[in-house]
Amino acid sequence: MPDGVSVVRARLACMGRIDGLQALVSEVRAGSRIKYLHFWGHRPRPDGSIGASCLSQWWPSPFVVADRRYATAEHWMMAAKARLFGDAEAERHVLAAAHPAQAKKAGRLVRGFDEAIWERERFRIVVEGSVHKFAADPALGAFLLKTGERVLVEASPVDRVWGIGLAADDEAASDPERWQGLNLLGFALMEARAELAGQQIRRGPDTAGG
Repeated sequence: MPDGVSVVRARLACMGRIDGLQALVSEVRAGSRIKYLHFWGHRPRPDGSIGASCLSQWWPSPFVVADRRYATAEHWMMAAKARLFGDAEAERHVLAAAHPAQAKKAGRLVRGFDEAIWERERFRIVVEGSVHKFAADPALGAFLLKTGERVLVEASPVDRVWGIGLAADDEAASDPERWQGLNLLGFALMEARAELAGQQIRRGPDTAGG
């Protein structure tokens, strides 16, 4: 792509505007034209190509950090949760889990859990894991960067923390003032996207295309 650094820099400028639900609602009220990308589920497309489902925490995307292997971003989140509260046994169970659902279950059993501490740290943890996930796989990283300035929306009708509490086909799914959830995963992915775009700029034009 010609002048890839300029393209990424332009994207990065757009990405910096919206860092949470309150900022998004403010942009909407100010009349900004917002583009959304809804996702839910972790299955690949029928032809095997990468689609929006790769944004899921459960998408199979192994990466290694500090000699630990994480099978998915969900494994990262739950292992980090265990570390946060000093439960080494729970961390081992998470890392050994064969499926993200099992990792999630192990994460729910962390000893010494404190909700207030978790609420303070969880967003940072998921941003960090997302950076590792998408940096480890060039195809995934390229997909994330190509979402440009779109607001990423986990259209989960059952998750009011990481998702919006609505399905993608709900008429309110593109109206953040009517969302039933915080969309923390979507905003964390946007933070990771901005970080990866910044890394490309620092590396130079040979890697900044997309």
